[in-house]
Amino acid sequence: MNASLIRELRDISGAGMMDCKKALEENDNDVKKATEWLREKGIAKAAKKAGRIAAEGLSTVKVDGNKAVILEINCETDFVAKNEKFQKFMEDVANTILKSNAKTNEEALALSCQEGTLNDYVTSMTAMIGEKISFRRFTLLEKNDDEHFGSYIHMGGKISVLTLLKGASEEVAKDVSMHAAAMRPEYVTKEQVPKEQVENEKKILTEQAMAEGKPANIAEKMVMGRINKYYKEICLEEQDFVKDNSITVGKFVSNNGGKIIDVIRYEVGEGLEKRQENFAEEVAAQMKGE
Repeated sequence: MNASLIRELRDISGAGMMDCKKALEENDNDVKKATEWLREKGIAKAAKKAGRIAAEGLSTVKVDGNKAVILEINCETDFVAKNEKFQKFMEDVANTILKSNAKTNEEALALSCQEGTLNDYVTSMTAMIGEKISFRRFTLLEKNDDEHFGSYIHMGGKISVLTLLKGASEEVAKDVSMHAAAMRPEYVTKEQVPKEQVENEKKILTEQAMAEGKPANIAEKMVMGRINKYYKEICLEEQDFVKDNSITVGKFVSNNGGKIIDVIRYEVGEGLEKRQENFAEEVAAQMKGE
């Protein structure tokens, strides 16, 4: 079988590698006839979904021993995100990545699975479900025996958090994940905040203080106080712990003999363009098979 013909047919149809291979075999390696064959089978319809907006979907966390993965996969509508087939697909993708050492989306999508590769699986799910399916992101973590994972999945997968602690316990790590889900920290520590971001914030705060008519020395003290407040807003360790606001998250973890190594928080669709479509239009589109 000519690999270049398979690649050409995949580019045209958006169908999976195994489907393209079969289509070419059935049509004497004629790409045009193979494309029509795929269309007749309903497989090539995945291609026309490629330009659509997929900003709904699910995130999830899967832990197996000393490895854990957090990932997000997008679809076009919340209706599909609740579909059992889509949820099984999420589980399959998570399990496949968990058995690998993938570091990038490209490496993850090239992993072997029951559909050929994960990329083929994404394409076949797009064809089967009738919506654009997009593998957006993942993080694969490994831990040592003296470290603990803690995960939390909110609203059935709209928000997922994976925490890795040195020391402490799984329960403490889960509490940190729950806090991060609610409070949306951008960084774990103050040191992780880019210097240019801090300097820009100082500039804005200084201008605000001067506009209030404060003397320069007073304005400087005010800015430092407000910067500390800024850190409490964006840095996990500096935030007041939601279960006990008399201590910070960093203090809560250290009180339990631990140290935060990493926290990954995925909120479905954050930063993506959203579809402007009401529910009635969504159902109508589904019924038309668009």
